[in-house]
Amino acid sequence: MRFMVIVKGGKDCEAGVIPDEKRLAEMGKYNEELTKAGVMLVLEGLQPSSKGARVRFSGAERTVMDGPFVESKELIGGYWLWQVDSLEAAIGWLKRAPFPDGTEVEIRQLYEAEDFSEKFTQALRKQEAPQRVRVGQVRQEA
Repeated sequence: MRFMVIVKGGKDCEAGVIPDEKRLAEMGKYNEELTKAGVMLVLEGLQPSSKGARVRFSGAERTVMDGPFVESKELIGGYWLWQVDSLEAAIGWLKRAPFPDGTEVEIRQLYEAEDFSEKFTQALRKQEAPQRVRVGQVRQEA
């Protein structure tokens, strides 16, 4: 099973504050454990919302809203993608993370092709397969 582990943003994240060397080293050690255990698939941190935008869809109209966004507590500061056997396993790994007090992290399971049952037909799977290969190749080159 794959899970997205979502680290909530906050005032420091929105201000572009980079963690100090000690915190970076602690998190680096933790990330190394995840990698060695074959858990981590992806790890990314996000820039402040002031460097982003939102697009609202309404019929044929597209409205662009430039950041920053007011509700920083609802923003994502970063994320992992993990491969584990269960939600309980993901929770177990997350409990070991060296986050400071007050940090809130959300764990969400990703959909797999099987979750869409007969609606995700063989023809649709065949159509999607080359896209997944290309995305994998791009990630490997990065």
